[in-house]
Amino acid sequence: MGETAMAGYGLDRPARCSVSFDTPCGSLLRELEQIWTEIGEREQDKDRMFQELEAECMRVYRRKVDSANADRSQLRQSVMAKEAELKALVASIGENTTQFKVNEKHASLKEQLAAVTPLLDDLRAMKEERIKQFSNVQSQIETINAQISDHNYQHDDGSSKRLNNDHDLSTRRLADLQMQLRNLQKEKSDRLQKVFVYVDEVHCLCAVLGMDFAKTVKDVHPSLHGTNSDNSTNISDSTLEGLTQTILKLKAEKRTRVSKLQEIVGKLHKLWNLMESTEQERRHFSEVAAVLGSSEEEITSPSVLSLETIQETEEEVERLTKQKASRMKELVLKRRVELENICRNAHMEPDTSTAPEKIVALIDSGLVDPCELLSNIEAQIAKANEESHTRKDIMERVDKWLSACDEETWLEEYNQDDNRYSAGRGAHLNLKRAEKARLLVQKIPTMIDNLIDKTFAWEDESNTPFLYDGVSH
Repeated sequence: MGETAMAGYGLDRPARCSVSFDTPCGSLLRELEQIWTEIGEREQDKDRMFQELEAECMRVYRRKVDSANADRSQLRQSVMAKEAELKALVASIGENTTQFKVNEKHASLKEQLAAVTPLLDDLRAMKEERIKQFSNVQSQIETINAQISDHNYQHDDGSSKRLNNDHDLSTRRLADLQMQLRNLQKEKSDRLQKVFVYVDEVHCLCAVLGMDFAKTVKDVHPSLHGTNSDNSTNISDSTLEGLTQTILKLKAEKRTRVSKLQEIVGKLHKLWNLMESTEQERRHFSEVAAVLGSSEEEITSPSVLSLETIQETEEEVERLTKQKASRMKELVLKRRVELENICRNAHMEPDTSTAPEKIVALIDSGLVDPCELLSNIEAQIAKANEESHTRKDIMERVDKWLSACDEETWLEEYNQDDNRYSAGRGAHLNLKRAEKARLLVQKIPTMIDNLIDKTFAWEDESNTPFLYDGVSH
């Protein structure tokens, strides 16, 4: 309605008739008044109906004003809420506030709302991206912490929920978390490297000991063997401690087996030497035999310290020990023959305590260990060799003296031969020999004196009489 129509509400008839026809509302009022006149409405009824119409129009305007006022309040609240969210996001993300500040030149609420909405959308997107970054870093931190502490960790949305409610999503805090992650990653790398070194050492020890490597490391932790990736390899303190204890146990077991095998191999060497085993017979145990002269660190051949190898070596020692009993008599008698040859060459009498008949009787009776007899004969051989060496000078003089005596006997026979000067075949050779024999015979007294002096000197030095084939001079 126009102002003229509004002014006529509740006035007298001339006032109602003064309503302007220039407005649609005034034209309708005029038409309504004409209709009422044709109908024959009274003036007081017309005034009453005009007043009712005016009241109805006021209610319509009031509703419009109230609706507009409500829209304005809602817009103002939206602007204030978005500006508050904008400030909260800026504070949370820690970005430059001037970059996300609403321009105050926007006068209307709709302009302010239109200005703040894209800024808010950008910040929301930035917050979501920042939340993803935080979630990713924290997830990795929690995963590594779980690996180090040996607690099972399964990723869920819990970390994201915590981040959504977190008021500090700044790049400074993100940098702190990333630094924490890098430190944890380095610790994980160091621990992983240590685990690999320990596992490699366990592998080497198991190889030498002939033990099941897979079972050994799986007893520490199942992730230490198989097709597991580095990320699934357990690196906790309990795993490192388990590997350390396993290595100590394996080293102790290796030390025990080395000592045991060296003792067995020592016996094996003695039996080989005693029974004069050939290289072909020793070849099968050549690798095991090398343990005797090696330090614990040098023993690295696969399965050389396995229980099977030790048992096999023990069985070989037992086999040779049984074989030794049957061959010992032969070996002892062989050494006795060697002793007799040494004594014969030196014109000494062998010890009668190890005479062949006595050896056979003692071995057959089982009263004496054949090894003791063999050791006794070995000692006698060593003593005979030593004495033979000290008698060497005298024996050479005896040989020369005996040779001279033989020549003297030949010379006597030659002088008695009436045909010695005949021109027969070889007569000139005999003549030359006779001349040399006469010169040699002349030296016999000197030889005897020197031999006696040497003999006396030997007896004084050795404090024992000099016997030649058991006879004193």
